Amino acid sequence: MSVSTAAPFLALLNERDDDVKAYALQSINGIVDNQWAEVSNDLSNIEALYDDTSFSGRKIAALVVSKVYYNLGEYESAVTYALAAGDAFDINEKTQYVETIVSKSIEMYINQSTINYENPEEPIAISPELSSIFEKMLEKCVETSEFKLSLGIALEAYRLDIVETILKSRIANDTEANSLKLLNYVLTAASSTVSSSLFRTKILESLFALVISMKNVDYFTASKVVVNLNNHDLAIQLFESLRDGDAKNVAYQIAFDLVSSGSQGLLTSVITTLRERNFDPALLDILSGLPTCDYYNTFLHENKNIDIGLLNKTKSSMDGKFSIFHTAVSVANGFMHAGTTDNSFIKANLPWLGKAQNWAKFTATASLGVIHKGNLMDGQKVMGPYLPGSRSSSRYIKGGSLYGLGLLYAGFGKDVLPYLTRQIQDNSKNIGDEDVDVLLHGACLGAGLAAMGSSDDSVLESLKEVLYNDSADCGEAAALGMGLTMLGSGDADCNESMFEFAHMTQHGNIRRGLAMGLALLNYGCQENANELIYKSLDDDDAIIRYGGAFTIALAYVGTSNNKAVQKLLHVAVSDSDDDVRRAAVTALGFVLCRDYTTVPRIVELLSKSHNAHVRCGTAFALGISCAGKALDDALDVLEPLIKDPVDYVRQAAMIAQSMIMIQQTEKSNKRVADMNKNFLNVVSSKHQEGLAKFGACVAQGIMNAGGRNVTIQLENVETGTLDTKSIVGLVMFSQFWYWFPLSHFLSLSFTPTAVIAVRDADLAIPKFELNCFTKEGAFDYPKMYEQQASKEVEKVATAVLSTTARAKARAKKSKKDKDEKDAKDEKEVKDEKTTAKEENPKEQAENKDTEVAGDETTRIKYSAKPYKIGNLSRVLPQQSRYVSFVKNNRFVPVRKSKNTSGIIVISDSEPEKPIELIETIRERNNVDAPVPAPFTVADELDFDKL
Repeated sequence: MSVSTAAPFLALLNERDDDVKAYALQSINGIVDNQWAEVSNDLSNIEALYDDTSFSGRKIAALVVSKVYYNLGEYESAVTYALAAGDAFDINEKTQYVETIVSKSIEMYINQSTINYENPEEPIAISPELSSIFEKMLEKCVETSEFKLSLGIALEAYRLDIVETILKSRIANDTEANSLKLLNYVLTAASSTVSSSLFRTKILESLFALVISMKNVDYFTASKVVVNLNNHDLAIQLFESLRDGDAKNVAYQIAFDLVSSGSQGLLTSVITTLRERNFDPALLDILSGLPTCDYYNTFLHENKNIDIGLLNKTKSSMDGKFSIFHTAVSVANGFMHAGTTDNSFIKANLPWLGKAQNWAKFTATASLGVIHKGNLMDGQKVMGPYLPGSRSSSRYIKGGSLYGLGLLYAGFGKDVLPYLTRQIQDNSKNIGDEDVDVLLHGACLGAGLAAMGSSDDSVLESLKEVLYNDSADCGEAAALGMGLTMLGSGDADCNESMFEFAHMTQHGNIRRGLAMGLALLNYGCQENANELIYKSLDDDDAIIRYGGAFTIALAYVGTSNNKAVQKLLHVAVSDSDDDVRRAAVTALGFVLCRDYTTVPRIVELLSKSHNAHVRCGTAFALGISCAGKALDDALDVLEPLIKDPVDYVRQAAMIAQSMIMIQQTEKSNKRVADMNKNFLNVVSSKHQEGLAKFGACVAQGIMNAGGRNVTIQLENVETGTLDTKSIVGLVMFSQFWYWFPLSHFLSLSFTPTAVIAVRDADLAIPKFELNCFTKEGAFDYPKMYEQQASKEVEKVATAVLSTTARAKARAKKSKKDKDEKDAKDEKEVKDEKTTAKEENPKEQAENKDTEVAGDETTRIKYSAKPYKIGNLSRVLPQQSRYVSFVKNNRFVPVRKSKNTSGIIVISDSEPEKPIELIETIRERNNVDAPVPAPFTVADELDFDKL
């Protein structure tokens, strides 16, 4: 029988007998959910009963008070009294009240725990009751096998002890496969969502210990931890474990992963230690980066599909006597040939290149470093004709060649650093001489690139000497070089000295170099960079505030940190300087690059801002965060910006389009044709402003980068870590706004899209085939410009003969018959799939349509009958899911992974059988055959003679 009023029970609370009061409270507790409004009138009396320590029913009183506050919507008070109720509050009760109280309790615990972790000097007391309910709920999650939920909550609350307890329990009581899934879940969460760098380090160190302690160690998971931590000691421990276990092929694969993901400083220190311990020379060779660069150069050279016709058309449309146009074509040419080691366009256009003047000559010479990027064996030889001491007398060629040398050796500069450092030291005594300043500009940029992430003291001191001479031409480059050398170190002394000098110098470009150098220095430092960020954003100097925005971008890159995003949005709409506002919007692209699908929604309103600089920043943010993703939402936001009345907004929008759509074709995305047509129209139009034409030309270079064999990838597929080189390349590329030569930095972001399987016995590349389970031609290269032109010529009207008409009728009938046959074949394939055993696991799941990124109308299907692709072939990111090794083939990948791109170490099950090998560029140049005659200086690039 339902009770319509609580009045009788409330009246009993005024009795003197405690047993009567307790009875009344028990009765009220049963009806309070319906009669809470009436009970609330006597809330103070019930609270008084709870406060009476001599009253035996005070716990039930606390529970009644909690329920009243819950119904009033005052959840914090409700939780407080629920916790005070002790055993009277049943955590297992299936009611909305209990669920809400538990949820709010966990929320309160996490908030208080976070405060204590972030402010250890002034901790707040967490009640034992709150801790108890938090731990009980996690126990309940574990009992119901909700392991990921419990681990996630524990991580949010900074309870590493609970995380370790759960993981150890699962390792002991569950299968290895399930345990590894949980370990990788925690690894992913630690890398992408944990905001405290100190806590993240503790988690990763704990994970490494757990993985290594497993009965069957998953060394690839352990290597991911090493890369995330960038920890030399753990890397050595990992390789020692592999050495003891005689797993040479696994060590090789991990070494290749470290080269693609680890910093130069880590690789150098690991090589030094392993050499001292007499490790396998082949392993040391892999860690040097030489094989990786050699494989990629070979792939890019052998598979280059460069649209020279388009490049020539662009060159003829842009008058080379104008510096901005000459620079644009030099940059586009560098991008199109990046890493291919093919400088044929330069040799074929020497008269045009001879039009270059001053810094355009510097940029053109540096483009050779982009073209030969990664050619570590012959880099100095390639750049030799232009380096200081050669026959060239132009200071711009000398400076550009030193910059190009840095681009060529970027991140692998151990062998070239002594030369570049010596150039800085030998010339720093004559700073102030214009010739010397230009040379030092290139040398400082080159040294920073070659020493990137190494924290090399000798390089740093040499760059400091140039900086403190306060020369406008070379001081900016020295500041950037310092930031690149100390990349991600967060060095406190460097932070302080660079920030102080930024306020001392009178040169705006040096201040900008220092501002960006500080941003690079604090790459990935997160909360450790907050002091610098606050100081920079509060500074009176707009250039320092500009650097503050980019410091947020790099310190919190890929974290999606809410505070960082809010700060950038605030600066974007409130700062008094247009450059700072543009930088803040651009920085959003870096912070949100892992959560790129949210960026179009976040910046959509900003793209409609009345401020052109904010609109420009919006374009860059989309291009950076969605690079290589072909995201339709991002392209929709960019569409109006392509027609913006302001030239530099159109420039940014076109470049952003090309970054998003790199390696897309008309087959995979219907927008590509219109985009390419627009780029060409802008380049060819005499009525377009110079900045817009520059943007269209560079966009063409990006769309066709690396001989159409590279993409822009901000995250390493296997290790799940951010690609530091790519991010540095993008952040420095965005500075071309002030200094066009910095455009070349984008080449650091180019990742070859290839499958390169190397044999573990000798690191050679055998010729064999893999399966691709799609229709052949689905991922072909886009058409060349000449082919499109010739197709248009065919449309000229001609006389139609009767024989032609009959031929067309026959063709039409044949086409109809073919279509019917294709439909029949497709049906037979589907029937075959339902009965026949599949050869490859990738076929098994479904024969349903799989959408290719960006186009809702074009779909690529799994095919039951694959076609073959060779080793060292182009495999696009969206194609990788369809590619696999042939079952029962003699070559088996060491790592069992769905990913079939990048460098894959394979074991040969039939090593006694001969097989043809693919000769790499490095091997080609090391044979004893006579060396071809070198090109003369005139054939190379002699601006002086021209």
